[in-house]
Amino acid sequence: MAKVHDVLPDVLISRLADILKNEDIPAPSWTPFVKTGAHADKPPQNREWWYFRCASIMRKIYINGPIGINYLRNVYGGGRPSGYGAAHHKDASGAIIRNAIQGLEKLGYIEKVEKKGRIISKQGMQKLDRLATEILKELIAENPKLKIYS
Repeated sequence: MAKVHDVLPDVLISRLADILKNEDIPAPSWTPFVKTGAHADKPPQNREWWYFRCASIMRKIYINGPIGINYLRNVYGGGRPSGYGAAHHKDASGAIIRNAIQGLEKLGYIEKVEKKGRIISKQGMQKLDRLATEILKELIAENPKLKIYS
């Protein structure tokens, strides 16, 4: 069985976002209007950005867990120009990350560990590993000469 580390992140995140669209993880009403942080100039151009962010957060927690909200704010943040000087780092919006994590917790994909942060649950790990296996099988079917070392 393949793991999340074995497939490309962009392929995994886009497939997981499609799955999360069909599940009961509602996008908040403010998603079309909000910027993703103080570093951003405009709201995201992709209308489905909420599901991509949820999928990306789920993958980050799988790989780096247990992690907290502030770590994720730092990761999703970016540089903001300051006059003529160099750009300074600004954290991403905490509300976006908190709402995404709360939605994933309601689905049972993420669990909270006291004083440590969030980790991926057994159900979430199974979902991601099965999706990674499916992606890897499709990749091997497309290119039979591809050698996978595990």
